[in-house]
Amino acid sequence: MFKKILIANRGEIALRIMRACHELGIQSVAIHSSADADSLHVKYADESVCVGKPASGDSYLNVPNIIAAAEITGAEAIHPGYGFLAENAEFAQICEEDKFSWIGPSAEIIRKMGDKATARKMAVAANVPVTPGTGLIDTVDEAAEAAKEFGYPVIIKATAGGGGKGMRVAWDEDELRTNYVAARTEAGASFASDEVYIEKYIVNPRHVEVQLMGDNFGNVVHFGERDCSVQRRHQKLIEEAPSPAVNDDLRKRMGDAAVRLAKAVGYTSAGTVEFLLLEDGTFYFMEMNTRIQVEHPVSEMVTGIDLMKWMIRVAAGEKFDFKQDDIQVQGHAIECRINAENPERNFMPCPGRVFYYHAPGGPGVRVDTHIYSDYMVPPYYDSLLAKIITHGKDREEAVARMRRALAECVFEGLPTSKSFHLEVLNNPTFLEGKATTSFLEDELSHLQEGLRVRAKTEEA
Repeated sequence: MFKKILIANRGEIALRIMRACHELGIQSVAIHSSADADSLHVKYADESVCVGKPASGDSYLNVPNIIAAAEITGAEAIHPGYGFLAENAEFAQICEEDKFSWIGPSAEIIRKMGDKATARKMAVAANVPVTPGTGLIDTVDEAAEAAKEFGYPVIIKATAGGGGKGMRVAWDEDELRTNYVAARTEAGASFASDEVYIEKYIVNPRHVEVQLMGDNFGNVVHFGERDCSVQRRHQKLIEEAPSPAVNDDLRKRMGDAAVRLAKAVGYTSAGTVEFLLLEDGTFYFMEMNTRIQVEHPVSEMVTGIDLMKWMIRVAAGEKFDFKQDDIQVQGHAIECRINAENPERNFMPCPGRVFYYHAPGGPGVRVDTHIYSDYMVPPYYDSLLAKIITHGKDREEAVARMRRALAECVFEGLPTSKSFHLEVLNNPTFLEGKATTSFLEDELSHLQEGLRVRAKTEEA
C-alpha cells in the first residue's frame, strides 16, 4: 500500500480522497492555488503545496508545478479526482513516466475512451448498442448528408471533452449548418481539437449510467445504475440510485453491457458507462467517463462499498475481495448538488462569502463539502458548494429525508440552488419517477414560480 498520495484537485473531492487516504493509513498531500490557501482540503491535509496563482491554468492545470509538488513531498501516487486533469491522458502518462502511480485508468485507456468517436467503435466491437451515427465529419456538407440518412433531429458532438461543450442539436439543415460551425469552434477553444461527429438525436431520453470498476487481475464489476436525467445544459443537478425506470432485467442487461465494454478495453480503476434510455427499455451507449464521478456517493450508499478506497487499493495492486454476485443494491439514494448560483436569474454563479453554514444530519444523511462558516467562495472555479446525499429503505423515504436535509441546511451570505432542489422534490413528474433529460426545460416555469412563492413566504 502507498505511504503518501498527492491529490491533484480541490474542494469537496479533494477532501473525499483525503478521508479515504486517512482511513487507509496513508498520508495526504494537498495542492492549492493562492486563492484556495484557506480551503478545508488544505487545512485537513498532512502536507500542502501552493502550485500557482488563482486561475486554473496557473495552478490546478499546471502540470510541471504539480509534478514538482509530488517530487518535493515524496508522494508515491497521484489521485486526480474529477475535472481538471482527471481525464488528461498526457498528464497520466507523465505521472507514469515519472514513476508516480496514477490512481485511475492508464493513459492509453483514457486516450481511447476519451475520444468519443473511438469509444463508439469500441462499443460496437463489444456488442454494446449505440445510436445511429458517423465517424469524424470534416465538412458541413458531409454533416448534411449524414443527417439526411438518419433523419432530423441530429446532434453534433465534439470527440474530445465533455460537460456539454462542443455539442449542438439541429432540427433541420439550416440549423445544422449554423450549429456545425458553432460546435467545432467551441470544441477547438475548449479541447484544442475541433473534431466532431454526428449522431441521431434521441428526443426525451433518460440519462442512466452504470458505475463500474476493474482491478489489475482481469476482474470488472458494476455497482448498479444511477439516473442523472435532471440536468441543465448537460450538467447534472440531481442523481439517484437505482433508477426508477430500471427493473431487474434491464439492470442486468445494462450492467452486462457496461462490463463487456470495460473488459474489451482492459479497463482498470473506477469508470462510468453512460447510456440514453428510452421509454420502451431500449438503451444506447453515449460515452464512458474514465474517472470517478461527482455523483459516486449514491452508488456507495446503496451498495455499502467505498469506491474511493478501492480506487486506491487497485492502483496499489490489490485484487477485489468481492465478486459481482456480492454486490447488492439496498434501498434508494439521492444526491442534490448545491451550487452558489441564483436559479431565478438563469442560474447565474454567485461567488462570495458564506457568513454562516450549518450542515444537515440525522439518519441516512451524508454531506460532502469543503464549506465552513466565513468561507470565501472564489470566482475562479465551479460553483459547487456541497453534495447532500440521502439514503432510505425506498425512494419515498430517500426523498423525504432529502427534503428534511435541505430544510436543515443553512448557507447564509450568498444565493444557492437549495430552494430549487426543494421545488424539484415537490414536482409531480419527478415524484412519479418520470423525469427525462427535458425535465428542467419542460418544468422550468413552474419551478421558478414555486421559487418566487417560496421566497415571498420566507420573507413574510
